[in-house]
Amino acid sequence: MAAGQAAVPFQTTSSTDRPELVLASASPRRRELLARLGAPTPRVLATDIDESPLPREIPRDHAIRLAAAKARAAAAEAPGALILAGDTVVGVGRRILPKAEDEKTARRCLALLTGRRHRVFSAIAVLSPDGTLREALSETIVRFKRLDQEEIEAYIAGGEWHGKAGGYAIQGSAEGFCTWLSGSHSGVVGLPLYETRRLLRAAGLQIA
Repeated sequence: MAAGQAAVPFQTTSSTDRPELVLASASPRRRELLARLGAPTPRVLATDIDESPLPREIPRDHAIRLAAAKARAAAAEAPGALILAGDTVVGVGRRILPKAEDEKTARRCLALLTGRRHRVFSAIAVLSPDGTLREALSETIVRFKRLDQEEIEAYIAGGEWHGKAGGYAIQGSAEGFCTWLSGSHSGVVGLPLYETRRLLRAAGLQIA
């Protein structure tokens, strides 16, 4: 759980009710995207897991593993719920770019991404109350313009990079760096809507 975030007691529903939807993420972006699908307002249950890559783990496998781990961690605290978890990873080749927590890391990420293509892997895991795990992966290719140092410093000063995979947020001013995108824009933001809708419907959630 994020520092400073108050714990919210979880209340299970009766067996005759539909399972409560739990979003295993404190990200407001994921909540906003989920609302576009007309899903019930979820209970937010942020998880605290080790997100360190395994030795020789590639970006797509890392995203899939973490999404499933977050779903299972949330299910342990919310028995009987329908759990939705996700993880987004920016990769350059086999390299996993970190979530930028400081300016130095953000600059390093942007310097690596400038003028080239990279891939964004957004994994979704839906865990049903009966233990059935459904998974999907969105893979999007993004190309950035060549950034000069002044552009990088201006972006750093804006602070949008903080806590973001690869050191940027596509839903903010960094979209102005993007010359080409093939795949899911919502996946780059953090929750691929096509895959999310498909998995939630497969798990029995009635959404349009």
